[in-house]
Amino acid sequence: MGVISFAPETAGASRTLKSDIARGFGNASGSYDSASRLQRFMGNTMLQKLQSREEGPFRSSVLDLGCGTGWFTRKFADLGRVEALAGVDLSAGMLEQARESGPDGISWIVADAEHLPLPDDSVDLIFSNLMIQWCDDPRSVLRECLRVLRSGGSLMISTLLDGTLRELKNAWQAADPDHQHVNQFETELGLQAKVRAELSDASIETRTIRLPYDSPMALAGELRHLGAGFRGGGRRKAVTAPGRVRAMCKQYPREPDGSIMASYEAAWVYWQKR
Repeated sequence: MGVISFAPETAGASRTLKSDIARGFGNASGSYDSASRLQRFMGNTMLQKLQSREEGPFRSSVLDLGCGTGWFTRKFADLGRVEALAGVDLSAGMLEQARESGPDGISWIVADAEHLPLPDDSVDLIFSNLMIQWCDDPRSVLRECLRVLRSGGSLMISTLLDGTLRELKNAWQAADPDHQHVNQFETELGLQAKVRAELSDASIETRTIRLPYDSPMALAGELRHLGAGFRGGGRRKAVTAPGRVRAMCKQYPREPDGSIMASYEAAWVYWQKR
């Protein structure tokens, strides 16, 4: 799951960070699908919107941008009404998993979403589920989407906003106030400004999603299985001591039955190229 947003950095730092992201997701490729509850919900929301339109799900060329293990790429293949289908991801490890699970005929491309190796006006639909928040600046990705989309083509993007995992963030702040443990997210106003700077008539929908977990450690385990661990500059250089982890668990708010809830501030961006 993409769960981080960064300010613009130097080119060297950006390359290092992207390599770290790709490696983290690649290491989680085998466990990703089993832990991707949120990813499936948010992607299914876009897929249902696409299928509800009068013209139906057909697109001659579809790009799953940030496809991960190819869960939704395969969904498009199952529709049987796509002539050309490609999945792009920064992580070669994720694409190895996708290639093993996917049918023949899908193009799997290791590439940076900010520099797509695709010609202008070549894609009818770009579907991107929980990827764009991993990029230095979403505007560069949006410009690439604008470039490769054909006239009349559609863009569907999901992402996460500030307030996501706020319960975990507050628990860690109380247990270990001198270090960051939870990734940062774009604010809703910030996302609106960046999207509208490139796609002035885009539609943006938001919603709070709350998912249950048995414990804070179960939540941490899910994030680890997704490859979505914290990678910000304020993280500890060494493994967090067990005592601090226990303190965080004590600070995390519990439900009456002892379980916990985690909040995710979700956003979807929809746009059609005129």
